[in-house]
Amino acid sequence: MIFDVNKNFCTSQYNKLIFEYKKNNKSGIDLYFDNDLLKISNDEIIKFLGNQKKNTSNNIQLPELSEVEVCRHYTRLSTKNFCIDTNTYPLGSCTMKYNPKINEWVARLSQFSIIHPYMPLEKLQFSLSILWDLQQWLSTISGFDTISLQPSAGAHAEFTGIMMMKAAALLKNEKRNKILIPDTAHGTNPATANMTNLEVVTLKSNENGYISISEVMKKMDTNTLGIMITNPNTLGIFEKEIKQISNIIHERGGYLYGDGANLNAIMGKITPGKIGFDVFHFNLHKTFSTPHGGGGPGCGAIGVNNKLNKFLPHPIINKSNNDFFSIDKNRPYSIGMIRTFFGNFSVILRAWTYIRTMGTENLFKATEMAVLNANYIRAKLSTEYYIPYKNDSLHEIILSDKNQKTIGNVSALDIAKRLTDFNIHPPTIYFPSNISGAIMIEPTESESREDLDYLCYVFLKIAEEVKTNPLIVKNAPHNRSRLDEKKAIKNPILKWETI
Repeated sequence: MIFDVNKNFCTSQYNKLIFEYKKNNKSGIDLYFDNDLLKISNDEIIKFLGNQKKNTSNNIQLPELSEVEVCRHYTRLSTKNFCIDTNTYPLGSCTMKYNPKINEWVARLSQFSIIHPYMPLEKLQFSLSILWDLQQWLSTISGFDTISLQPSAGAHAEFTGIMMMKAAALLKNEKRNKILIPDTAHGTNPATANMTNLEVVTLKSNENGYISISEVMKKMDTNTLGIMITNPNTLGIFEKEIKQISNIIHERGGYLYGDGANLNAIMGKITPGKIGFDVFHFNLHKTFSTPHGGGGPGCGAIGVNNKLNKFLPHPIINKSNNDFFSIDKNRPYSIGMIRTFFGNFSVILRAWTYIRTMGTENLFKATEMAVLNANYIRAKLSTEYYIPYKNDSLHEIILSDKNQKTIGNVSALDIAKRLTDFNIHPPTIYFPSNISGAIMIEPTESESREDLDYLCYVFLKIAEEVKTNPLIVKNAPHNRSRLDEKKAIKNPILKWETI
């Protein structure tokens, strides 16, 4: 067995792929796969599999391994993943929040896992009641009249909302082909606008990180559909002049889209439906603790006011006086279905469980803890790291590598790489793009003070290293290889080959 002492990990069999094990090298005692004990013949197995012929021309030759070898192999692979169950995940604006295991248990109950939306309505009543409950809860939290759970993610909800805004303008015979988007919005906002054939008009934020009212006044015209606002924005700053912006947009016939991915910073404190938004999305896969799923499947539930209600995707769930739930597909102004059925039910079920178990008091306390945690980090790191904006932070803080660049020519990327040596996932870097060398940290409410103290300790240690020996940081990480990101993008290796 060979060990690389510099890399501090084994370079032999413990880093092999399953294909690299020797063929027919079965070792150990395998208690579970003896056909004589199971009394199942090969003919019976073939019959069970449907008599499918083996494709010998493209057959993958797997090694013959015992159960314990296979189990150990895949368990070792799983330990190489960085996950929220093991460490802090301080990504800003798309934070990985801890997912309570009771949510997973409920989602796997057979009463839910065996159902199908084509079953008779009488057999779907309990499932429909869960969808109805969640819609009502989100309506209460947000102040919007109607909620749809169809969109699969935040960006999908953005697409849905913009299509509804376009449908409303079209019904009024208005040809509006532009949309205002601040430079502090989420990156999906301009991408969504492009997908819906709208021209993006960028609004430059002012010196305090707010949307410039004068910019809105100048650029909102009769050819503009409205504005997409992330509030709080990606600087972690709440757009306190939102009502004034709302008045300008509405007076000129436009609509306000609210990107609610950062709802966890204002939930229970601000009611989005009462401050001017016409349509607003919730990331259930963030604020309400359901898995992100690599950008989807998630749920980007969407809320609308009465101006856009009739354009919601169908079907809509209705509840009769005798508490019977029915499905309404007869909506002539609907933009249509944007996903099958009612949305991602297993994710919706997890969010329902989270809200139900938290209760109103704890749900709103989570908002307070998210803001407190972010500001705790800000206070701890402000002595060594440059903070571009002096405004109060909400759920996330933005640092810059300005000080470290000046002292030791160390970049945000170097700092992110060095963090991995301390088993901390790097935060978001170089975003938002209007901040040079941005480092965006969002701890969420689920991190303890002990974890936050360790995170701050490491950041401060790195700052000290920059002063005393910057090469330690510039050459990081030291317990794994440093990838060439540019080469990886331009020349990706997309398949495994035997060397």
